[in-house]
Parts: sequence; structure tokens; C-alpha cells
Amino acid sequence: MAIRKIMCACGSGLGSSLIVHMNTEEVVKKLGHPEIEVDHTTISDVNPTAADLFVVGADLGDFISNIPDEQKVVLTNILDKNELERKIAAHLS
Repeated sequence: MAIRKIMCACGSGLGSSLIVHMNTEEVVKKLGHPEIEVDHTTISDVNPTAADLFVVGADLGDFISNIPDEQKVVLTNILDKNELERKIAAHLS
């Protein structure tokens, strides 16, 4: 599946999702995919048709259990860009 849109989500759609959004934009450009759209939202807006890949913190992993594994990245540490890059790269390969 080609990834065209990545959605980062958190409880309110404002705090941690914005940080992960900015880091994800940086990572996808570094990985050579500037065409991928990155956005952020509240966890309640996450559904399989809203994006090709969802990125959330481990605290919200249970909230997106309805999303298939190949369509989600659950981060142990939302501030760890190396973890983010490794997990996104795995979905882009």
C-alpha cells in the first residue's frame, strides 16, 4: 500500500500530536518522501479511511486497536526521532 497521508493523533489533537506531526514531517522528508501529507488530529477522529498511516503514543495504542497493524505506528517515546524514523521507514519499504 502506498502511503500518501500520515495522521498523528493524541487525546486533544493539540499537544503531543502536533509535536509528533512536526517530527514526522521531518522524518518523511529525510527518508525521501516529501510528497507524503502529514497532519494531526484528536484520537476520536481516527478511522481506517482518514489516512494511510496513523502515529500515536503508546498511551493511546488501545484506542486505535480497530486500525490494522500495517496502518499504524505506536511510539514508546513520542520525542524519540530515531524510533519514529525506524518505524515509519518500515512502513515505507
